[in-house]
Amino acid sequence: MGRHGWNPGTRRWRLTALLGVGVAALALVVTLISTLPGSGASTAGTSRDGDRVHGTPATPQGRPEPYVGWGFTHTQYSADEGSDAATGRVEELLARNGGLPQNQHIMGWGADNPEPVEGRYDFGALDRRIDFMRRSGATPVITLCCSPDWMKGGKAGVDNTNWSQAALETAPTPAHYQDFADLAATVAKRYPDVRHFIVWNEFKGFWNNAEGRWDYEGYTKLYNLVYKALKKVDKDIMVGGPYLVMDSVDPRQKENASTALRGAWGAMDQRVLDAFDYWNTHRAGADFVVVDGSSYTNDDDMLPDEFAATDKLTAVSEWVRRQTHDLPLWWAEYYVEPADGNDDRKGWSETHRVAVQATGMIAMVKGGADSGFYWNPEEEKGTGCAGCLWTPTGSGDGGKELPLYDLVSRFGKAFPPGTRYETVSVAEDDAPNVRVLASDKTVLVVNTLDRTISAQVDGKRFDMHAYEVKWLDR
Repeated sequence: MGRHGWNPGTRRWRLTALLGVGVAALALVVTLISTLPGSGASTAGTSRDGDRVHGTPATPQGRPEPYVGWGFTHTQYSADEGSDAATGRVEELLARNGGLPQNQHIMGWGADNPEPVEGRYDFGALDRRIDFMRRSGATPVITLCCSPDWMKGGKAGVDNTNWSQAALETAPTPAHYQDFADLAATVAKRYPDVRHFIVWNEFKGFWNNAEGRWDYEGYTKLYNLVYKALKKVDKDIMVGGPYLVMDSVDPRQKENASTALRGAWGAMDQRVLDAFDYWNTHRAGADFVVVDGSSYTNDDDMLPDEFAATDKLTAVSEWVRRQTHDLPLWWAEYYVEPADGNDDRKGWSETHRVAVQATGMIAMVKGGADSGFYWNPEEEKGTGCAGCLWTPTGSGDGGKELPLYDLVSRFGKAFPPGTRYETVSVAEDDAPNVRVLASDKTVLVVNTLDRTISAQVDGKRFDMHAYEVKWLDR
């Protein structure tokens, strides 16, 4: 279950949505019948006490802050499973770096269906991920997505979960919004040490095909119910949304292109901005705001190039902060390298990848973001793992640190929330070729050229290899 990459404006999505409208009512009737007593919906391995506290949670220390810093999201394969030696190696690696903020979805991306039948819970896989976060000293974050089949027109039952991408990305029907909010509250009670919750993921299933726009009314109703349910569990729980994909189009495009939020990198899709504005106006509350997106356009164009395209992340961050009157800003996902047809990102060398990722992180910070999650594309087995934080844990010699882990962990340590950033001198002839971020203690410098340069930054002269990322102490 990798990141989807679908575009709500494509004909495929429109056709799928149209067909979905036609069968939704019938599917809901089938669902209701299948969950009646004696209907045969399997409850094997489930329990009724889903809200029972799991394991030994850490005792929360005071009211949490509405930010967490820079970390990563667990995907289908992660270090909670595999060789004991390899998983232990990752736990130790993370613990040495303060655990890093770690995000996990409640269904999909490594987690099973949490409520296969109404009132019957299966948190085994999610428990395992939370246990891993605890052992590695993480600041845990949970994304409340996706929803059990019986909430969205599918069949109830342990053996009836539909794991297809289309099914997973279907939103609950309005009749089940409160059921999903109740599930969110159950999750919060089960893991009282999780103090930060993101509501849903990328508006999945919330596309209004009839009007050719996002169903922001439906999402906002769901968000508000979840927000209130979580605050009822504990008023200090931090809740955020809307986790919209901040899509952009070619700057020459007119249809659906924003006239206000644009740059050399492209123009924002106005439908996304409209959805954000509606949520922002009608939300019951929010402790932080969440978006995601890529530096490239919907057509995978990096404009004017892969480094300059990251200016989009700065522009979007600044826009979001203005709209929300400076709510703490999180990037739930951020992408700077277009994916291939299999949703893999293997086209760049690791050195190139790290350099552009570092530039993207600098761009988000310059726009006012203080928290973000790297979408970690782990493999189950093997030795190679493009863009991963560590090598696959399927064998005893796995779980070894990779270059992107060094970037994410060092960035999080050097530039935590609340960092005061400083402007440092850069030689005039070097300014077009490097990206720089500096605090009073650390300077991060990125060479954006595929060749060696001699750079002068913050009064220091040094050589940099092609696409090198250099850390300087002050």
